[in-house]
Amino acid sequence: MNEYELETIKKMIRSLEWEVRDLQLFFQSMVHSSYANEQKQAGRDIESNERLEFLGDAVVDLIVCDVLYKSYPGASEGMMSKVKAAVASEKVLSMMAREYKLNEFLFLGKGEELSGGRERDSILADAMEAFIAAVYLSMGFETTSRVFSEHFKKYSKLVMKGKLLFDYKTALQELTQEIYKILPEYEVSTKKNNYFEVKVYVNGKLLGTGKGRSKKEAEKRAAEEAYKALRNG
Repeated sequence: MNEYELETIKKMIRSLEWEVRDLQLFFQSMVHSSYANEQKQAGRDIESNERLEFLGDAVVDLIVCDVLYKSYPGASEGMMSKVKAAVASEKVLSMMAREYKLNEFLFLGKGEELSGGRERDSILADAMEAFIAAVYLSMGFETTSRVFSEHFKKYSKLVMKGKLLFDYKTALQELTQEIYKILPEYEVSTKKNNYFEVKVYVNGKLLGTGKGRSKKEAEKRAAEEAYKALRNG
């Protein structure tokens, strides 16, 4: 690590108030592939967080499954799988990353930095998984589980109570079938400057509008608006 990298990681560890010996491991957890590639072009051999992310994904799954199994003894396998998918999702992991302020300590390539990568959910979620893997490798599974279980318990409760949804398209479909016995209808209203605007109709009535860089993203936002409109009245 150079001086800038070392000071950034030391600042991160101080903010966590942890005793950490392997600073290199935590540095690697914050290295996005764009930064690693730039550094390699400059003659430095730096590994990105992708391998740690791979390991962290498995550690997250185990912690979440342990939380669900112990917290909800009456839940079916199907229900636990559904909740696990939400709790271990990109959205929740990116929210956790922000709680730990990991966005402040990421090492990104110049292009990724300029394009807003520091606030991109996918990058933050990957960094969170890599960060959890670094904790696991340096402190063991018991400590890792103790540190992160409360976070996953919190999000599990919200999902179980229906207060936290990420797959709004599926949720909207299930709700419209329950109420009207029909499916929602999506319509691309405009496509301008690489942005899509999608409207969703239920029983002939416009219930939601969403915009996004892709049709899929716009549909998700329209579905969320429509779902909340149906739920609220």
